[in-house]
Parts: sequence; C-alpha cells; structure tokens
Amino acid sequence: MQSVDAAKVKQVVFELSKDSAHFKNEERKQVQTAARIKKLQEQRAKLTAAELALHTRAMDAKVAALRASADLTRTWLCVDMDAFFAACEELDNPTLKSKPMAVGGIGMCCTANYEARKYGVRSAMPGFIARKLCPELVFVKPCFEKYSRVSAATREVFACYDPDFEACSLDEACLDVTDYCTEHGVTGGQVAEELRARVRERTRVTCSCGVAPNRLLAKIASDMNKPDGQIVLPGDADAVAAFMARLPIRKVPGIGKVTEQTLRALGAGTCSDLLALRGVLAALCSTISSDFFIAAALGVGRTCHSEMVREGEVGRKGISMERTFRPVSDRAELEAKCGELAEALAEDMARESLRGRTITLKLKTSNFEVRTRAVTLGHYISAGADICAEALRLLRMELPLELRLMGIRMSSFFQVTSPPPGQKTLSGFLQGSGNGGSRSPPGC
Repeated sequence: MQSVDAAKVKQVVFELSKDSAHFKNEERKQVQTAARIKKLQEQRAKLTAAELALHTRAMDAKVAALRASADLTRTWLCVDMDAFFAACEELDNPTLKSKPMAVGGIGMCCTANYEARKYGVRSAMPGFIARKLCPELVFVKPCFEKYSRVSAATREVFACYDPDFEACSLDEACLDVTDYCTEHGVTGGQVAEELRARVRERTRVTCSCGVAPNRLLAKIASDMNKPDGQIVLPGDADAVAAFMARLPIRKVPGIGKVTEQTLRALGAGTCSDLLALRGVLAALCSTISSDFFIAAALGVGRTCHSEMVREGEVGRKGISMERTFRPVSDRAELEAKCGELAEALAEDMARESLRGRTITLKLKTSNFEVRTRAVTLGHYISAGADICAEALRLLRMELPLELRLMGIRMSSFFQVTSPPPGQKTLSGFLQGSGNGGSRSPPGC
C-alpha cells in the first residue's frame, strides 16, 4: 500500500478545523499539556545526582524482578480483522473494493477501506475532512447486524484453537494456543497461517495475526504486517528485548497522544528510551505510572486468560468521559465530538486492561434537559472505533438536538482480576495529583 502524504493530511485537517470549537478546545488542551511538561522539566532540572541514582537503583531492582519472572513459554495469538466493517460491505458490493470507501457518513467515519487509507482517511475522522482528502470517497451506512453475523462466523473458527478465546471487539480476538500447539505438534506461526486461511474461506474477509509469548506482545505484533499478514515473535528473551527496544512508545496500548507528547519531551520516543530514563520516570511519575512504563517497555504482558468480573462486585463499575461546550446543533460537529470522546475513553480503558459491553450516552440540551440512552451488547469491546460506532447509533436516534454537554460511559466490564506487574489500574496518574477523577495522562 502506498505511503500517505502525512504533511498534506495534516494541512487539510488544520485548514478545515482551525475555526471550529473543537480546534479551539484542542488548543486550550495543548496549552495545559505544555504547562504540565514545563513543570515536569523544571522538576527534572532540580533532581540531584544522588536522588537520580537512588531512583535508578530502585528501578533496576524492579527491572531485574520483571525479567526473572517473565514467562516466555506460552504461545498467544492476536487476530485483527482487516478494515472489518469496510470488508463486510465489500462482500455485498464487490465494486467497492476498487473505490475509496468509508463506513459512516459526513459526520464521522467508523472505518475506511485500504483504498481510502491511501489518501489519509482513517477511523474516527470527521466525514467532511475525509471527503476533502479524497473527493471520490464513497460513504456506506453502517449495518452492525451484518458485522455481527460475520464476526460470529470468525469466532467459530477461533474456538477451534482456543475455546476460551477473548473477543476484544467484533474484529479482534486474543487466543492462548499453547495447548493446541502441543497437542497437534505445530508452531504458533503454523496455527496463524491455518486460522487465517480458515477465516478467509469461511467469511471471505481477511485478518492479520500477531504471535508472541504473551497477550501484549501478540497484540502489538498483530498491527505490524497488515493487511492479510502475520508476525511471529519467538519466546526468546533476546528476541523480545530487541523487538521492544525499537518500538515507538505510541504503539504501546495505553499510551495515547498526550502521554506520548509528554514522554517525548522528556526524551523517550521508543521503549528503549523508557528503560534508559527509568530513574527519571520514577522520580517524576507516580509509582503506578513508572511501573507501567517500565513493564510495557520490557514487553511484560498477561500470559493467562482473564476472569469475569461482574459489575458491582470487584473492579471498576464504570469509566466515563464527558465534555461541556457551547451550544451546538450541527450534526457533523456533534458526531465529531462523539468520536473524540470514544477515542479518549478507549485510551483510559486500555490503561486499565478493561473491555466493556454496556455503553451509556449522556446528553444535555441547550435547555439543560438531560437525556441518557444505553445499550448492552452481546460481546465486549474496547477499541475506540467500536465504542464510537455504538455511541453514534445512540446519538443519531436523538438528533436533531442542540447540545451543550455530551458524555460516554462504559460499564459491565471484563477485567483482569490479578493484573501482572505494569498492568495495574492507573487511577493515580501524577504524584500528588488531586484531580478528583478527571482524565490525565499516566504519570507524566
């Protein structure tokens, strides 16, 4: 697939967004982020050599413990369907395969096929911006019943290799195929090849796979050879270390745009940089956050299936993301705000290793009337595109409206009850933070 002209995409997005309320809000957030970065840099400048050495020694002990306890004997496989919603639409209309196409509308793109991605069109992009990037773009109205049917067929294939597989969303699943490999005398790479062929034969859509000794590594690898490809990371400590060393920090689940910007300002662009700055991170960030960064940089991830946590029993009851803004009635702008909230919520869920199936949309009209609408899915989701798709469906049922507040809440979670080191709940992000639950980037 040809490379995207990133500079052109950035310029188009800027020109179409610069006068919007969203752009002004992003500018305000950027000022806040810059202030946080400046404060962290000032704190770093005040660190003495003795303090830095003390923090580095403490982190060295944690790194040694993580490396010693790492289980590299398992074989995990992460399956990621290729442009899934778009691929399902192409089944019904094969002529779309050769055309740039996005599932969604002028307000928001749920996803785009690979032809459209050549122009820089991506998930959660406002449709009017996507159309500017690609004037020939074809919009297709989403049909989630269709996507659910195809997804159910893929899951029947997954269950052949791991009856306890974890469905992360309609288009993603994680499998522990260790027992299958042992029983059938095959490698993880061979399982991935066979599984991909069976999915293609059964559904006529393709998928990509990552194979690795734990869930985190498999998930990262699944995005590295798309579409219709696979990456196999052997269960070898040196191979894992080399793989993670050159990995950009943004590729780590749970590190979003703001956290990436902050870490880069401290000098960390790759996972090897995180390890090199371990003492600095320990000094400036909360223990939970610095532990998360170091464990992620080492490639430490879950090696066993998670357990179900019923809402109201153990773990988080829900995570919410909401924003107040000037009264807005424009459909495209409201859908864009919904997409932003969904992406932000997905980042928070990734940091806490959560997947949910109940989505609640909160709306406050310009007359201060509050409406809530909810849906409970038959499967668990965590991806921003999936959250956005369901939230948009609820929002569109209420339009037209003039709103001054919008919020999305996810609950009914599937959660790791005993997370491994570095996979803990990241509720206290900054040392001494007293933000009362408002969203902040982890640690920095």
